[in-house]
Amino acid sequence: MEEKRVTWLELFYDLLYVAAVATATHVLLHVEEGIIHPEYLLKFVLIFIPIWWAWVGQTMFINRFGQDLFHQRLFLILQMLFVLIMTSSLSVDFDPYYLSFLIGYIGVRAVTAIQYLVVQRIEDGERKKVALYLGRYFWIGISISLFSVFFDSWIRYVVLYAGIMIDIIVPMFGRRYLAKVPTNTAHLLERFGLFTIILFGEALVSTLAVIQPQKGNWNSIGFSIISFILIISMWWQYFDNVEKKVDKSIQTAGQTILYGHLFILMTLSMIAASVKLLFLHEVHYSFILYFVFGAVLLYFIATSLVFHRFRYKNNRLKFYHLGLFIGILAAFFILNLIVVVPNIVIMGELALFFIIYAKLTTT
Repeated sequence: MEEKRVTWLELFYDLLYVAAVATATHVLLHVEEGIIHPEYLLKFVLIFIPIWWAWVGQTMFINRFGQDLFHQRLFLILQMLFVLIMTSSLSVDFDPYYLSFLIGYIGVRAVTAIQYLVVQRIEDGERKKVALYLGRYFWIGISISLFSVFFDSWIRYVVLYAGIMIDIIVPMFGRRYLAKVPTNTAHLLERFGLFTIILFGEALVSTLAVIQPQKGNWNSIGFSIISFILIISMWWQYFDNVEKKVDKSIQTAGQTILYGHLFILMTLSMIAASVKLLFLHEVHYSFILYFVFGAVLLYFIATSLVFHRFRYKNNRLKFYHLGLFIGILAAFFILNLIVVVPNIVIMGELALFFIIYAKLTTT
């Protein structure tokens, strides 16, 4: 497969999403009466999905059709302007910022759809069919979301996200076309890796936020060290797999990587928020157990599925590996339900799990 290099403008584009991801993660820190209210959990999901899909849409275009040409740079720069508008409109109190968010999101998606229609004019064969399919059918979801401006209250959110969900499933229905124009797997994994590292950075920020430099505050220092070990173990497992264990010559429609990373990225945000919540003791013990272990389990399943599809055959994990990892998590979870342990012990258990996970999947 022809080598495709990530451009400096793509890296700059990614930086704009740092604030968006931080805003989504911050929603999880709204604690009421010892729990994260379901309203905020829902808002986290509803904020995160448009961020992810806006980034994914442009990334997939660049992967298949992107070239470092003048007019494509202009399109990307224009899209960056809409990303800024969208990001500045993200808030827990969403209603006052709805119109500006809609302008930003629709702008991002419209620019991507237009790029497909522009590039199809110079493509031929299957590549032309793919560009036409995506360039045409993405407008269905875009139009439905835009139509939400004519409604008030909760109805406009239903219309908005109906459009977003239709937009997301368009590539699924077009898989027969997309498989004939496979993604550049090496470039795609690199792009998702770069976005994922933004989330690891968010987790590190959470660790820094709990460090208390006062003399003799060994609990804070110890908690921060264990949190750092946890994050580094997760980083090690993810990026060693990307770098050493996957066959980047495999040609697919890229949808396992694309949709699998939604859950990887969301759970990374949840784990980042859990670091701070565990340290501050602001949530009930039982709630944080379900929250953090649920996030880790979902992260484990998502990473296992994404990497399994692309691993070299001799490096693919067996079913007993799956049972081992789930068994370790279940044992820690059940033990913590039976015996109340300090939050620093919970962090230690998660760090140990990811050390084992990294060791067995990268060596």
